[in-house]
Amino acid sequence: MMVVKKVGAESVPVIKNLSNIIWPPTYSEIITTQQVDYMMELMYSTAALTKQIENGDQFIIAYLDEKPVAFAAYSAMQHNRSIHRLHKIYILPNEQGKGIGKGLISYIKNDITPANTLQLNVNRKNKALQFYQKLGFKIISEEDIGIGNGFYMNDYIMELSW
Repeated sequence: MMVVKKVGAESVPVIKNLSNIIWPPTYSEIITTQQVDYMMELMYSTAALTKQIENGDQFIIAYLDEKPVAFAAYSAMQHNRSIHRLHKIYILPNEQGKGIGKGLISYIKNDITPANTLQLNVNRKNKALQFYQKLGFKIISEEDIGIGNGFYMNDYIMELSW
């Protein structure tokens, strides 16, 4: 049985460990190793994760048999509090396809009520695109975001409303 818990800065080591396992295989076929390394430091270092939590991102961790297997982060949009942004959702490769991602999205939807819209960015080549579409997310636009060192995130912006 999956258990989802809201967590704070005390769980940064767990989130960092999960991201170190999940990120490289997820993105190694999409972007260069150099960009993976750069983005890991930019978004998943202890300092970066701590700052995200301090800035109001809500992190959750999914556990199976008390073992952390996935995490997500989300927050309300500053310009429109009825829209929330899904910043991250990652599941251990050997746990994917078991309903964990769907369970995390369901948890987030329940947590952000009465808001009824969730937006996210996903790399245009990411296999997760089909996962999001299966859950009802629609592509609303695309963007290329410069993140420094000459690297870009080439994303779709997707939205789910209910």
